[in-house]
Amino acid sequence: MLLTLKNQGYTVTLETVGAELKSYKSEAGKEFVWNSDPKFWPRSSPLLFPSIGNLRNGKTIINGQEYEIPRHGFVRDIDMDYEMEGENKVTFSCQSNGETLKCYPFRFRFQQTYELDGASLHTSYIITNEDEKDMYYHIGAHPGFMCPLEEGEKFSDYILKFPFAETCDSPIYDLDNLQFNPDNTKRYLDNSETLPLDYSLFDIDAIVFPHMKSKSVQLIHSVTGKGIQMDYPDFATIAFWTPAGVQAPFLCLEPWNGAAIFADEDNEFIHKRDIQTLKAGESRTYRLSIHLLV
Repeated sequence: MLLTLKNQGYTVTLETVGAELKSYKSEAGKEFVWNSDPKFWPRSSPLLFPSIGNLRNGKTIINGQEYEIPRHGFVRDIDMDYEMEGENKVTFSCQSNGETLKCYPFRFRFQQTYELDGASLHTSYIITNEDEKDMYYHIGAHPGFMCPLEEGEKFSDYILKFPFAETCDSPIYDLDNLQFNPDNTKRYLDNSETLPLDYSLFDIDAIVFPHMKSKSVQLIHSVTGKGIQMDYPDFATIAFWTPAGVQAPFLCLEPWNGAAIFADEDNEFIHKRDIQTLKAGESRTYRLSIHLLV
C-alpha cells in the first residue's frame, strides 16, 4: 500500500511493505528517488535490519545456535502498521513474531518515522529490545537516487562531496568468496573531499568508507550543484553502489551500522563489525535526513 506525504509543494511516496521510500519530488515535480525499474534494480530504498549484506553461507551463530538470516535481513519485506500524523508525518512499526524468531532469536519492536519538511525529509529508526537478554543487530539504509537527474547529463558529470577532506581506503569485495577482504583495499579518497563518479568504480561491487569524520555526503552535478545531500549522524559507515556493468541511471547511498561478512570474521554474529547491542528493555534511535538540492 502506498502512502503520500505533502509539505510546501514537495511530495513523498512510501510503501507500507518495508516502509520503503518510493518517491521524493520537488515543487517542480522533479523525481529524485530511483524508480525501481526491474531492468536494473526492482527496489528503491530497502531497509537493512537485523543484518546487512550476506552471512557466510547464509548462516550465523547466535548464543550457540545456528540461524539463517536472509540477506539484508527481513524487515524490508514486512508489511508494516502505520500511523499518520497530519499530511507530512508517518510512523511505521512492526515487531517480532513466530516467523522472525525462527531466523533471528530476539523479540524486538521496530519503528521508522518519516517527516517531510519541504526540501528535507527526516527519518528516524527506533529499535527496542523486548527480550529478556541482550539483543544484537545491524541497521542500515539503502536509498537509490536518480543519477543523472536531467536529460543530456551523464553519470560521470556527478561527484560525491564530503564536508571534510578525507583519506579513506575501501575494502575490496571478493566476488568469488562473497566477502570483504580487509587486507585488500583501494584508496578512493586521499586528503580529498570529492570523488568524481564513473561506472568503472563499481566493477567490484560497492565502495565502502568506514568510520570517516564526515557524517554527511552530497551527490551533486559537478557544475550545477544540483542533487541531494544525505546526513547520517548515527551511522558508522557510508557505502555507495550501482549494479556493475549495466550503466544504471542511479546511485545508492547506504549508511550502515554493520556490514556483510569479512574474511577475518568467524561465524559468531556478535563478532561482526559494528554490531549493535541493546540490553533488555532498552531502545535506541538512529537519525537520517535527505535534502534536495534544487
